Amino acid sequence: MRTKLHALQPASAPIQRQLRSLHFGRASSGRKAYIQASLHADEVPPMLVAQHLITMLRQIDAAGLIEGEIVLVPMANPIGLSQEMQGSLCGRFDLATGINFNRHYQHLSAALIPLLEPVLSADPVHNTVRVREASLSLLNERAASPTLTETERLKLTLQILATDADLVLDLHCDTQAVMHVYTGTPLAEAARPLAQLLGAQALLVALDSGDQPFDETVSRSWWELAAHFGPERPIPLACFAATVELRGEQQVDDGLARDDALALLQFLRLKGHLAEGPALPLPALDLASRPLCEPTPLEGVEPMVAPHHGILLFFKSPGDEVSAGEKVAEVVDPLTDQRTPLCARFAGRLFARVSRRYVSAGMRVCKVAGQQAFRSGKLLSL
Repeated sequence: MRTKLHALQPASAPIQRQLRSLHFGRASSGRKAYIQASLHADEVPPMLVAQHLITMLRQIDAAGLIEGEIVLVPMANPIGLSQEMQGSLCGRFDLATGINFNRHYQHLSAALIPLLEPVLSADPVHNTVRVREASLSLLNERAASPTLTETERLKLTLQILATDADLVLDLHCDTQAVMHVYTGTPLAEAARPLAQLLGAQALLVALDSGDQPFDETVSRSWWELAAHFGPERPIPLACFAATVELRGEQQVDDGLARDDALALLQFLRLKGHLAEGPALPLPALDLASRPLCEPTPLEGVEPMVAPHHGILLFFKSPGDEVSAGEKVAEVVDPLTDQRTPLCARFAGRLFARVSRRYVSAGMRVCKVAGQQAFRSGKLLSL
C-alpha cells in the first residue's frame, strides 16, 4: 500500500488541509478501481466501511491478488469534517458558499469533443486511452489555476483521482434509509450485481440527474461521446460509476460495515479487479441466492413535501411498499390543529426519509421509488 497526501488550497485562515489517498496494487498495468467515502462529511457509515476495506485490501495486496490498482480515499472531505457548529457537524454543504459538496463537478463532454476529433480511430481501446488523456489534461489545466478556492481544489483533486478509473464507487448514506444505489441509465445492467451483493432495495438510474454530482461526471461523458462520434469511432462505456447509499446515518455498526466492505470487494472481484486465489479472503460468489432489485428511473422518484409547518408522523418505514394514493405520513400543525395527510401519487417503495419530526413548509420528508417516470430537470435533493 502506498499513501499519497494531496495539499488543498489554504482557506482564509493559515490552515493547510490534506486529502489522503491509499493506493493498492500496481498502477503500471492500466487497470484501475477508485472508491471514496463520506464526500458528505457528516455521513459516518461510509468512513467505517472504508476502515474495513483498508484492512482487507492490505491482505489482498500482500497476497498479490489485485489486478492493476485500487485507489481508496477513506475520508473524501476534510473541509466538511472541520465544519462543526454548536455541536453539530455540517458536512453536506460548503459553509463558505452554501453549495453541496457533491454538486458542480466538471462536466467535460463539450470541451472533449474538439480535442478528440483529430485523434480518434476505429479502435475502441485506442479511443479509451485518448479520452482519458484528454480528460486528465482538461482537469489538470483547471487545477493549475491559482484562483481556486479550497473546495474547488478538493473537488478537482477527487475528480482527477477517479477520471481514468474503470470502476468508481462513491460511498454515502441517507438520513433514514434502506440500502440503495444511483447510477447512469446505460450502466443499469452492470449495476444489477452491485445492488444484489449489497442487498439494495432501490436501484435508481438517470441519463442526467442535474447539477453534476461526482459519480456522474466521471461516467456520463462516455455515453455522450459515444453518441456524438458514432460507430465509426467507437467509444465504449469505459467507466462504471455509482453512488452507494449505505442505509441511514445512524446505522454505524461494525458488523454491517464489514459485510458492506465484503460486498464491495465481491463486486470488484466480479469486475476483474481482484484475482482468484486461495489467499483471497472472500467467500464464494453466489448471486443466484440474492434478491434482484429492478432498476427504476430517477424521474420516477416521488419526493413527498410537507405542505405546512408541523409535527411529522410517518405511517410507512424505509423499505415499505406503497400503493398509489396510500397515506405515507401526516403533518400536524400544533398552532391550528390542522392535520394534512401525505399520500403517494404512484406505487413504489419508500427508500429514504428524514429524521426530523418537526418540519417546515416545502421540506422534502421522504422519497418513494416507482416505475413511472413523471419528473424532469434537476432530480436530486439539495
